Amino acid sequence: VQLQASGGGLVQAGGSLRLSCAASGRTFSTNTRGWFRQAPGKEREFVAAYSWSGGRTHYADSVKGRFTISRDNAKNTVYLQMNSLKPEDTAVYYCAAASLYVSNWYDRSDQTTEYDYWGQGTLVTVSS
Repeated sequence: VQLQASGGGLVQAGGSLRLSCAASGRTFSTNTRGWFRQAPGKEREFVAAYSWSGGRTHYADSVKGRFTISRDNAKNTVYLQMNSLKPEDTAVYYCAAASLYVSNWYDRSDQTTEYDYWGQGTLVTVSS
């Protein structure tokens, strides 16, 4: 599975951006897409995840109510709509793919170790 993230850029605080993650290859082997981010000097952290099983979503507390993850089946693409951006959202954003059991999807979908495939990252910079 190959993942290509795009859509990053420079935006002022309070603004919006939409990130895209296009997938190719053996995508049928995965059932979850996740977004993670890594700020300079910090560990990679979970942002949001989407499950093909029932369209479930999972968000980090820090982005709830501001970010929305969605997918376009026809384009095999997952999006991350980011609104009300804050300077602390500045980071490189990575998309990832995983195959997770339905029964414990919520508990595992925010763990970087559960994801087998990663994109190259796209930089989001929010100015104050």
